[in-house]
Amino acid sequence: MENVLQDAISAPVSPAGQFLSNSVLSLSVIGVLETEVPVDDSQAMFLLRTVFLPINPRFSSIIVTNEDGEQRWKKVEVRVEDHVNVPVFPAGMSPEFYDKCLDDYLSKIAMEHLPQSRPLWEIHIIKYPTSHAAGNVIFKLHHSLGDGFSLMGALLSCLQRADNPSLPLTFPSIQLHANKDGKNFSVRRTLHKFFSTVYNTASDFSSSILKSCSAVDDKTPIRSGQHGVEFLPVGIETMTFSLDHIKQIKSKLGVTLNDVITGTIFLGTRLYMETLSPGSGSANSSSLVLLNTRVFAGYKSIEEMVKPNAELPWGNHFAFLTITLPKLRDAGLENPLQFVFKARQIIKRKRMSSFAVFLTAKYLQLVSKFRGAQGASKYIHGTMRNTSMGITNVMGPIEQMALASHPVKGLYFVVTGAPQSLMVGVISYAGKLRVALLVEKDFIDPRKLKSHIEHAFDLIFKAACSGRTSPQVN
Repeated sequence: MENVLQDAISAPVSPAGQFLSNSVLSLSVIGVLETEVPVDDSQAMFLLRTVFLPINPRFSSIIVTNEDGEQRWKKVEVRVEDHVNVPVFPAGMSPEFYDKCLDDYLSKIAMEHLPQSRPLWEIHIIKYPTSHAAGNVIFKLHHSLGDGFSLMGALLSCLQRADNPSLPLTFPSIQLHANKDGKNFSVRRTLHKFFSTVYNTASDFSSSILKSCSAVDDKTPIRSGQHGVEFLPVGIETMTFSLDHIKQIKSKLGVTLNDVITGTIFLGTRLYMETLSPGSGSANSSSLVLLNTRVFAGYKSIEEMVKPNAELPWGNHFAFLTITLPKLRDAGLENPLQFVFKARQIIKRKRMSSFAVFLTAKYLQLVSKFRGAQGASKYIHGTMRNTSMGITNVMGPIEQMALASHPVKGLYFVVTGAPQSLMVGVISYAGKLRVALLVEKDFIDPRKLKSHIEHAFDLIFKAACSGRTSPQVN
Protein backbone atom coordinates (compact mmCIF):
# COMPACT_ATOMS: atom_id res chain seq x y z
CA MET A 1 0.00 0.00 0.00
CA GLU A 2 1.33 3.40 -0.92
CA ASN A 3 1.57 5.93 1.91
CA VAL A 4 0.90 9.41 0.61
CA LEU A 5 3.64 11.82 1.60
CA GLN A 6 1.77 14.76 3.07
CA ASP A 7 4.57 17.24 2.42
CA ALA A 8 5.07 16.25 -1.21
CA ILE A 9 4.71 18.95 -3.84
CA SER A 10 2.15 17.93 -6.45
CA ALA A 11 2.18 19.00 -10.09
CA PRO A 12 -0.91 19.28 -12.31
CA VAL A 13 -1.64 16.43 -14.68
CA SER A 14 -1.30 17.70 -18.25
CA PRO A 15 -4.52 18.07 -20.27
CA ALA A 16 -3.49 15.17 -22.54
CA GLY A 17 -2.72 13.06 -19.48
CA GLN A 18 -6.20 13.74 -18.11
CA PHE A 19 -7.82 12.88 -21.46
CA LEU A 20 -6.18 9.41 -21.37
CA SER A 21 -6.82 8.49 -17.72
CA ASN A 22 -10.46 8.49 -16.70
CA SER A 23 -13.57 6.31 -16.79
CA VAL A 24 -14.22 7.16 -20.46
CA LEU A 25 -10.75 6.40 -21.86
CA SER A 26 -7.77 4.76 -20.20
CA LEU A 27 -4.78 3.81 -22.36
CA SER A 28 -1.64 1.93 -21.36
CA VAL A 29 1.56 0.95 -23.17
CA ILE A 30 2.96 -2.56 -22.93
CA GLY A 31 6.61 -2.87 -23.97
CA VAL A 32 8.42 -6.22 -24.21
CA LEU A 33 12.21 -6.63 -24.07
CA GLU A 34 13.39 -10.00 -25.39
CA THR A 35 16.72 -11.04 -23.83
CA GLU A 36 19.46 -13.22 -25.29
CA VAL A 37 20.22 -14.82 -21.92
CA PRO A 38 17.91 -16.07 -19.13
CA VAL A 39 16.65 -13.26 -16.92
CA ASP A 40 18.29 -12.96 -13.51
CA ASP A 41 15.82 -11.02 -11.36
CA SER A 42 17.98 -10.87 -8.24
CA GLN A 43 18.89 -7.24 -8.92
CA ALA A 44 15.43 -6.15 -10.08
CA MET A 45 14.33 -4.37 -6.90
CA PHE A 46 17.66 -2.57 -6.52
CA LEU A 47 17.66 -1.38 -10.15
CA LEU A 48 14.07 -0.17 -9.94
CA ARG A 49 14.79 1.85 -6.80
CA THR A 50 18.11 3.32 -7.93
CA VAL A 51 17.64 3.67 -11.71
CA PHE A 52 13.96 3.55 -12.71
CA LEU A 53 12.21 5.54 -9.99
CA PRO A 54 14.60 8.54 -10.12
CA ILE A 55 13.96 8.96 -13.90
CA ASN A 56 10.82 11.02 -13.37
CA PRO A 57 8.70 11.96 -10.31
CA ARG A 58 5.62 10.56 -12.07
CA PHE A 59 6.95 7.04 -11.53
CA SER A 60 6.61 7.69 -7.79
CA SER A 61 3.27 9.52 -7.95
CA ILE A 62 -0.44 8.81 -8.13
CA ILE A 63 -3.20 10.94 -9.65
CA VAL A 64 -5.40 12.69 -7.09
CA THR A 65 -8.24 15.19 -7.48
CA ASN A 66 -8.25 18.32 -5.31
CA GLU A 67 -11.23 20.29 -3.98
CA ASP A 68 -11.48 22.23 -7.25
CA GLY A 69 -11.77 19.05 -9.27
CA GLU A 70 -8.26 19.47 -10.68
CA GLN A 71 -6.15 16.34 -11.22
CA ARG A 72 -2.62 16.52 -9.86
CA TRP A 73 0.36 14.22 -9.42
CA LYS A 74 0.89 13.35 -5.77
CA LYS A 75 4.20 11.95 -4.57
CA VAL A 76 3.88 8.67 -2.66
CA GLU A 77 6.11 6.19 -0.91
CA VAL A 78 6.65 3.36 -3.38
CA ARG A 79 6.68 -0.32 -2.41
CA VAL A 80 8.60 -1.64 -5.41
CA GLU A 81 7.61 -5.21 -4.57
CA ASP A 82 3.97 -4.38 -5.36
CA HIS A 83 4.92 -3.44 -8.93
CA VAL A 84 7.00 -6.52 -9.87
CA ASN A 85 5.44 -9.78 -10.98
CA VAL A 86 7.29 -13.02 -11.73
CA PRO A 87 4.76 -15.57 -13.00
CA VAL A 88 5.32 -19.30 -12.51
CA PHE A 89 4.69 -21.67 -15.41
CA PRO A 90 5.19 -25.48 -15.54
CA ALA A 91 8.92 -26.28 -15.64
CA GLY A 92 10.83 -28.17 -18.32
CA MET A 93 8.46 -27.53 -21.21
CA SER A 94 9.26 -26.64 -24.84
CA PRO A 95 9.78 -23.10 -26.16
CA GLU A 96 6.53 -23.47 -28.12
CA PHE A 97 4.68 -24.21 -24.89
CA TYR A 98 6.12 -21.07 -23.32
CA ASP A 99 5.15 -19.10 -26.45
CA LYS A 100 1.54 -19.93 -25.59
CA CYS A 101 2.10 -19.09 -21.91
CA LEU A 102 3.55 -15.69 -22.87
CA ASP A 103 0.69 -14.97 -25.30
CA ASP A 104 -1.91 -15.79 -22.65
CA TYR A 105 -0.07 -13.76 -20.03
CA LEU A 106 0.21 -10.71 -22.29
CA SER A 107 -3.50 -10.96 -23.08
CA LYS A 108 -4.29 -11.11 -19.37
CA ILE A 109 -2.25 -8.06 -18.35
CA ALA A 110 -3.49 -6.12 -21.39
CA MET A 111 -7.06 -6.47 -20.09
CA GLU A 112 -6.24 -5.55 -16.49
CA HIS A 113 -6.42 -1.96 -15.27
CA LEU A 114 -3.49 -0.53 -13.34
CA PRO A 115 -4.53 0.15 -9.72
CA GLN A 116 -5.12 3.86 -9.12
CA SER A 117 -3.94 3.54 -5.51
CA ARG A 118 -0.28 3.24 -6.56
CA PRO A 119 1.99 4.64 -9.30
CA LEU A 120 0.77 3.62 -12.74
CA TRP A 121 3.39 1.11 -13.85
CA GLU A 122 4.23 -2.58 -13.54
CA ILE A 123 7.14 -4.87 -14.43
CA HIS A 124 6.62 -8.53 -15.36
CA ILE A 125 9.63 -10.86 -15.60
CA ILE A 126 9.24 -14.03 -17.68
CA LYS A 127 12.04 -16.44 -16.82
CA TYR A 128 11.15 -19.12 -19.36
CA PRO A 129 12.67 -19.52 -22.87
CA THR A 130 10.34 -18.90 -25.81
CA SER A 131 11.07 -19.54 -29.48
CA HIS A 132 12.12 -15.87 -29.78
CA ALA A 133 14.14 -15.24 -26.61
CA ALA A 134 15.77 -16.76 -23.53
CA GLY A 135 13.66 -14.46 -21.34
CA ASN A 136 11.27 -11.51 -21.48
CA VAL A 137 10.93 -8.34 -19.41
CA ILE A 138 7.54 -6.67 -19.78
CA PHE A 139 6.86 -3.03 -18.88
CA LYS A 140 3.29 -1.84 -18.51
CA LEU A 141 2.97 1.92 -18.12
CA HIS A 142 -0.11 4.11 -18.19
CA HIS A 143 -0.25 6.58 -21.08
CA SER A 144 -0.81 9.47 -18.63
CA LEU A 145 2.86 9.05 -17.62
CA GLY A 146 3.93 10.09 -21.11
CA ASP A 147 3.74 9.20 -24.80
CA GLY A 148 5.93 6.75 -26.69
CA PHE A 149 8.69 9.32 -27.09
CA SER A 150 8.83 10.01 -23.33
CA LEU A 151 8.61 6.37 -22.34
CA MET A 152 11.30 5.38 -24.85
CA GLY A 153 13.50 8.09 -23.35
CA ALA A 154 12.84 6.64 -19.89
CA LEU A 155 13.62 3.13 -21.09
CA LEU A 156 16.88 4.26 -22.66
CA SER A 157 17.90 5.74 -19.31
CA CYS A 158 17.83 2.20 -17.90
CA LEU A 159 19.81 0.55 -20.71
CA GLN A 160 23.30 0.81 -22.17
CA ARG A 161 24.99 -0.15 -25.41
CA ALA A 162 25.71 -3.87 -25.33
CA ASP A 163 29.06 -3.51 -27.12
CA ASN A 164 30.37 -0.59 -25.07
CA PRO A 165 28.30 0.84 -22.18
CA SER A 166 30.45 3.98 -22.08
CA LEU A 167 29.28 5.04 -25.55
CA PRO A 168 25.87 6.66 -26.17
CA LEU A 169 23.13 4.99 -28.16
CA THR A 170 22.52 6.55 -31.57
CA PHE A 171 19.41 6.82 -33.72
CA PRO A 172 18.59 6.81 -37.45
CA SER A 173 18.41 10.17 -39.18
CA ILE A 174 14.91 11.47 -39.89
CA GLN A 175 13.65 12.27 -43.35
CA LEU A 176 10.61 14.52 -43.26
CA HIS A 177 8.35 15.11 -46.24
CA ALA A 178 10.28 17.74 -48.11
CA ASN A 179 8.94 20.62 -50.11
CA LYS A 180 10.11 19.92 -53.67
CA ASP A 181 9.01 23.30 -54.93
CA GLY A 182 12.31 24.84 -53.91
CA LYS A 183 12.32 28.59 -53.51
CA ASN A 184 9.52 29.32 -55.92
CA PHE A 185 7.70 32.10 -54.13
CA SER A 186 5.66 33.45 -57.06
CA VAL A 187 2.47 35.29 -56.13
CA ARG A 188 0.34 32.73 -57.98
CA ARG A 189 1.98 29.77 -56.23
CA THR A 190 1.82 31.49 -52.85
CA LEU A 191 -1.89 32.27 -53.27
CA HIS A 192 -2.58 28.72 -54.45
CA LYS A 193 -0.78 27.29 -51.42
CA PHE A 194 -2.63 29.64 -49.07
CA PHE A 195 -6.09 28.76 -50.38
CA SER A 196 -5.21 25.06 -50.55
CA THR A 197 -4.13 25.16 -46.91
CA VAL A 198 -7.33 26.94 -45.89
CA TYR A 199 -9.46 24.43 -47.79
CA ASN A 200 -7.54 21.40 -46.49
CA THR A 201 -7.69 22.69 -42.92
CA ALA A 202 -11.45 23.27 -43.07
CA SER A 203 -12.04 19.90 -44.74
CA ASP A 204 -9.82 17.91 -42.35
CA PHE A 205 -11.11 19.64 -39.23
CA SER A 206 -14.76 19.14 -40.14
CA SER A 207 -14.05 15.51 -41.06
CA SER A 208 -12.38 15.04 -37.68
CA ILE A 209 -15.44 16.39 -35.85
CA LEU A 210 -17.76 14.16 -37.90
CA LYS A 211 -15.56 11.10 -37.35
CA SER A 212 -15.90 11.47 -33.58
CA CYS A 213 -19.70 11.43 -33.62
CA SER A 214 -21.36 10.23 -36.83
CA ALA A 215 -18.97 9.23 -39.65
CA VAL A 216 -18.62 5.55 -38.81
CA ASP A 217 -16.46 3.04 -40.71
CA ASP A 218 -18.11 -0.07 -42.14
CA LYS A 219 -18.14 -3.27 -40.11
CA THR A 220 -15.47 -5.47 -41.69
CA PRO A 221 -13.12 -8.34 -40.76
CA ILE A 222 -10.95 -5.77 -38.92
CA ARG A 223 -13.76 -3.80 -37.23
CA SER A 224 -16.40 -5.65 -35.24
CA GLY A 225 -18.14 -2.48 -34.04
CA GLN A 226 -18.67 -4.31 -30.75
CA HIS A 227 -19.67 -2.00 -27.88
CA GLY A 228 -16.99 -2.08 -25.18
CA VAL A 229 -14.43 -3.72 -27.48
CA GLU A 230 -11.67 -2.22 -25.33
CA PHE A 231 -12.70 -4.57 -22.49
CA LEU A 232 -12.68 -7.77 -24.58
CA PRO A 233 -9.80 -10.33 -24.65
CA VAL A 234 -6.96 -9.55 -27.04
CA GLY A 235 -4.26 -11.44 -28.90
CA ILE A 236 -0.77 -10.22 -29.79
CA GLU A 237 1.35 -11.19 -32.81
CA THR A 238 4.62 -9.70 -34.06
CA MET A 239 6.65 -9.71 -37.26
CA THR A 240 10.09 -8.41 -38.21
CA PHE A 241 11.29 -6.61 -41.35
CA SER A 242 14.80 -5.69 -42.44
CA LEU A 243 15.47 -1.96 -42.27
CA ASP A 244 17.91 -2.35 -45.16
CA HIS A 245 15.11 -3.73 -47.35
CA ILE A 246 12.79 -0.90 -46.30
CA LYS A 247 15.53 1.63 -47.12
CA GLN A 248 15.90 0.07 -50.57
CA ILE A 249 12.19 0.65 -51.22
CA LYS A 250 12.44 4.17 -49.79
CA SER A 251 15.36 5.02 -52.07
CA LYS A 252 13.72 3.56 -55.18
CA LEU A 253 10.39 5.34 -54.62
CA GLY A 254 11.65 8.61 -53.16
CA VAL A 255 9.48 8.29 -50.05
CA THR A 256 10.05 8.04 -46.29
CA LEU A 257 10.43 4.92 -44.13
CA ASN A 258 7.11 5.79 -42.53
CA ASP A 259 5.43 5.89 -45.95
CA VAL A 260 6.77 2.42 -46.78
CA ILE A 261 5.66 0.70 -43.59
CA THR A 262 2.29 2.47 -43.49
CA GLY A 263 1.59 1.48 -47.09
CA THR A 264 2.65 -2.10 -46.32
CA ILE A 265 0.32 -2.33 -43.32
CA PHE A 266 -2.56 -0.84 -45.32
CA LEU A 267 -2.07 -3.26 -48.24
CA GLY A 268 -1.68 -6.30 -45.97
CA THR A 269 -4.77 -5.33 -44.01
CA ARG A 270 -6.83 -4.92 -47.19
CA LEU A 271 -5.65 -8.33 -48.47
CA TYR A 272 -6.67 -9.92 -45.16
CA MET A 273 -10.08 -8.24 -45.31
CA GLU A 274 -10.69 -9.36 -48.89
CA THR A 275 -9.68 -12.95 -48.11
CA LEU A 276 -12.11 -13.25 -45.20
CA SER A 277 -14.96 -11.28 -46.78
CA PRO A 278 -14.83 -10.73 -50.55
CA GLY A 279 -15.62 -7.11 -51.35
CA SER A 280 -14.50 -5.76 -47.96
CA GLY A 281 -11.12 -4.87 -49.47
CA SER A 282 -12.94 -1.84 -50.86
CA ALA A 283 -15.10 -1.11 -47.81
CA ASN A 284 -15.16 2.27 -46.07
CA SER A 285 -12.24 1.88 -43.63
CA SER A 286 -9.87 4.36 -42.01
CA SER A 287 -6.93 4.35 -39.64
CA LEU A 288 -5.80 6.68 -36.89
CA VAL A 289 -2.09 7.34 -37.25
CA LEU A 290 -0.49 8.81 -34.12
CA LEU A 291 2.25 11.36 -34.79
CA ASN A 292 4.84 12.84 -32.44
CA THR A 293 4.39 16.64 -32.65
CA ARG A 294 7.89 17.41 -31.39
CA VAL A 295 10.63 18.25 -33.88
CA PHE A 296 12.54 14.99 -33.48
CA ALA A 297 16.32 15.28 -33.28
CA GLY A 298 17.13 12.20 -31.22
CA TYR A 299 16.20 11.39 -27.66
CA LYS A 300 17.41 13.75 -24.95
CA SER A 301 18.41 12.90 -21.40
CA ILE A 302 15.56 12.80 -18.91
CA GLU A 303 17.11 15.82 -17.18
CA GLU A 304 16.78 17.77 -20.45
CA MET A 305 13.23 16.55 -21.17
CA VAL A 306 11.79 17.61 -17.81
CA LYS A 307 13.23 21.13 -17.86
CA PRO A 308 10.75 24.02 -18.31
CA ASN A 309 10.43 25.01 -21.98
CA ALA A 310 12.50 21.99 -23.06
CA GLU A 311 13.06 21.63 -26.80
CA LEU A 312 11.90 17.98 -26.61
CA PRO A 313 9.69 17.95 -23.51
CA TRP A 314 8.44 15.02 -21.45
CA GLY A 315 4.75 14.23 -21.55
CA ASN A 316 2.10 13.52 -24.16
CA HIS A 317 2.85 15.49 -27.33
CA PHE A 318 1.13 13.66 -30.14
CA ALA A 319 -1.65 14.15 -32.66
CA PHE A 320 -4.09 11.90 -34.51
CA LEU A 321 -4.27 11.81 -38.29
CA THR A 322 -7.30 10.05 -39.79
CA ILE A 323 -6.13 8.26 -42.93
CA THR A 324 -8.55 6.54 -45.32
CA LEU A 325 -7.29 3.08 -46.27
CA PRO A 326 -6.74 2.83 -50.04
CA LYS A 327 -9.19 0.41 -51.66
CA LEU A 328 -8.12 -2.75 -53.42
CA ARG A 329 -10.28 -1.96 -56.43
CA ASP A 330 -8.39 1.34 -56.89
CA ALA A 331 -4.89 0.02 -56.14
CA GLY A 332 -4.77 -3.74 -56.14
CA LEU A 333 -2.26 -6.54 -56.43
CA GLU A 334 -1.28 -5.47 -59.93
CA ASN A 335 -0.11 -2.11 -58.52
CA PRO A 336 0.91 -2.55 -54.83
CA LEU A 337 3.10 0.57 -54.84
CA GLN A 338 -0.02 2.72 -55.00
CA PHE A 339 -0.61 1.89 -51.34
CA VAL A 340 2.76 3.47 -50.48
CA PHE A 341 2.16 6.49 -52.73
CA LYS A 342 -1.37 7.05 -51.42
CA ALA A 343 -0.23 6.76 -47.80
CA ARG A 344 2.51 9.31 -48.56
CA GLN A 345 0.12 11.64 -50.37
CA ILE A 346 -2.43 11.75 -47.56
CA ILE A 347 0.04 11.99 -44.68
CA LYS A 348 2.10 14.67 -46.44
CA ARG A 349 -0.98 16.76 -47.21
CA LYS A 350 -2.35 16.52 -43.67
CA ARG A 351 1.02 17.34 -42.10
CA MET A 352 2.25 20.08 -44.45
CA SER A 353 -0.84 21.58 -46.10
CA SER A 354 -3.33 21.58 -43.25
CA PHE A 355 -3.54 22.99 -39.74
CA ALA A 356 -6.37 20.65 -38.72
CA VAL A 357 -4.10 18.79 -36.27
CA PHE A 358 -3.47 22.02 -34.35
CA LEU A 359 -7.11 23.11 -34.57
CA THR A 360 -8.19 19.75 -33.17
CA ALA A 361 -5.78 20.17 -30.25
CA LYS A 362 -7.25 23.61 -29.54
CA TYR A 363 -10.75 22.19 -29.87
CA LEU A 364 -9.96 19.49 -27.27
CA GLN A 365 -8.70 22.17 -24.88
CA LEU A 366 -11.92 24.12 -25.41
CA VAL A 367 -14.08 21.04 -24.83
CA SER A 368 -12.09 20.25 -21.69
CA LYS A 369 -12.59 23.80 -20.38
CA PHE A 370 -16.38 23.67 -20.69
CA ARG A 371 -17.15 19.95 -20.34
CA GLY A 372 -14.18 18.69 -18.35
CA ALA A 373 -11.49 16.16 -19.26
CA GLN A 374 -14.10 13.45 -19.76
CA GLY A 375 -15.75 15.56 -22.46
CA ALA A 376 -12.47 15.63 -24.39
CA SER A 377 -12.01 11.92 -23.72
CA LYS A 378 -15.42 11.23 -25.26
CA TYR A 379 -14.29 13.01 -28.44
CA ILE A 380 -11.09 10.91 -28.64
CA HIS A 381 -12.97 7.72 -27.72
CA GLY A 382 -15.58 8.40 -30.42
CA THR A 383 -12.91 9.00 -33.05
CA MET A 384 -11.15 5.74 -32.14
CA ARG A 385 -14.41 3.77 -31.95
CA ASN A 386 -15.55 4.96 -35.38
CA THR A 387 -12.28 4.15 -37.17
CA SER A 388 -11.07 0.66 -38.03
CA MET A 389 -7.52 0.58 -36.68
CA GLY A 390 -4.75 2.59 -35.06
CA ILE A 391 -1.04 2.81 -35.91
CA THR A 392 1.65 4.28 -33.69
CA ASN A 393 5.42 4.14 -34.16
CA VAL A 394 8.53 4.83 -32.11
CA MET A 395 12.14 5.06 -33.20
CA GLY A 396 14.63 2.84 -31.36
CA PRO A 397 18.44 2.87 -31.32
CA ILE A 398 20.74 1.60 -34.07
CA GLU A 399 22.95 -0.36 -31.67
CA GLN A 400 22.01 -3.38 -29.57
CA MET A 401 21.09 -2.50 -25.97
CA ALA A 402 21.61 -4.35 -22.71
CA LEU A 403 19.56 -4.28 -19.51
CA ALA A 404 21.73 -5.03 -16.46
CA SER A 405 24.13 -7.17 -18.56
CA HIS A 406 21.21 -8.86 -20.37
CA PRO A 407 21.65 -8.19 -24.13
CA VAL A 408 18.31 -7.22 -25.63
CA LYS A 409 17.63 -9.36 -28.69
CA GLY A 410 14.44 -7.58 -29.70
CA LEU A 411 11.66 -5.32 -28.43
CA TYR A 412 8.10 -4.45 -29.36
CA PHE A 413 5.17 -2.54 -27.91
CA VAL A 414 1.40 -2.22 -28.13
CA VAL A 415 -1.15 0.30 -26.85
CA THR A 416 -4.02 -1.21 -24.85
CA GLY A 417 -7.41 0.15 -23.84
CA ALA A 418 -8.37 1.65 -27.21
CA PRO A 419 -11.94 0.98 -28.45
CA GLN A 420 -10.69 -0.65 -31.64
CA SER A 421 -10.40 -4.25 -32.85
CA LEU A 422 -6.90 -3.64 -34.27
CA MET A 423 -3.96 -1.61 -32.97
CA VAL A 424 -0.50 -1.67 -34.55
CA GLY A 425 2.75 -0.71 -32.82
CA VAL A 426 5.91 -0.18 -34.89
CA ILE A 427 9.46 0.22 -33.56
CA SER A 428 12.91 0.18 -35.16
CA TYR A 429 15.83 -1.43 -33.36
CA ALA A 430 19.30 -2.63 -34.35
CA GLY A 431 18.67 -2.86 -38.09
CA LYS A 432 15.20 -4.36 -37.80
CA LEU A 433 11.66 -3.01 -37.80
CA ARG A 434 9.28 -4.83 -35.46
CA VAL A 435 5.54 -4.62 -36.06
CA ALA A 436 3.22 -5.76 -33.25
CA LEU A 437 -0.49 -6.44 -33.77
CA LEU A 438 -2.96 -6.18 -30.88
CA VAL A 439 -6.25 -7.69 -32.05
CA GLU A 440 -9.71 -8.47 -30.72
CA LYS A 441 -9.43 -12.14 -29.79
CA ASP A 442 -11.64 -14.65 -31.65
CA PHE A 443 -12.57 -11.93 -34.14
CA ILE A 444 -9.30 -11.15 -35.95
CA ASP A 445 -6.90 -14.03 -36.70
CA PRO A 446 -3.52 -12.43 -35.88
CA ARG A 447 -1.45 -15.06 -37.67
CA LYS A 448 -3.42 -14.72 -40.89
CA LEU A 449 -3.18 -10.93 -40.69
CA LYS A 450 0.56 -11.20 -40.08
CA SER A 451 0.91 -13.48 -43.10
CA HIS A 452 -0.93 -11.01 -45.34
CA ILE A 453 1.17 -8.04 -44.14
CA GLU A 454 4.37 -10.01 -44.79
CA HIS A 455 3.04 -10.91 -48.25
CA ALA A 456 2.22 -7.24 -48.89
CA PHE A 457 5.81 -6.29 -48.02
CA ASP A 458 7.13 -8.88 -50.48
CA LEU A 459 4.85 -7.49 -53.21
CA ILE A 460 5.97 -3.91 -52.55
CA PHE A 461 9.66 -4.85 -52.33
CA LYS A 462 9.58 -6.79 -55.60
CA ALA A 463 7.63 -4.07 -57.41
CA ALA A 464 9.89 -1.28 -56.14
CA CYS A 465 13.18 -3.05 -56.78
CA SER A 466 12.28 -4.51 -60.16
CA GLY A 467 12.72 -1.12 -61.79
CA ARG A 468 9.07 -1.00 -62.89
CA THR A 469 7.68 1.57 -60.48
CA SER A 470 4.30 3.02 -61.33
CA PRO A 471 3.62 6.76 -61.36
CA GLN A 472 2.52 8.38 -58.13
CA VAL A 473 -1.13 9.16 -57.45
CA ASN A 474 -2.09 12.78 -57.99
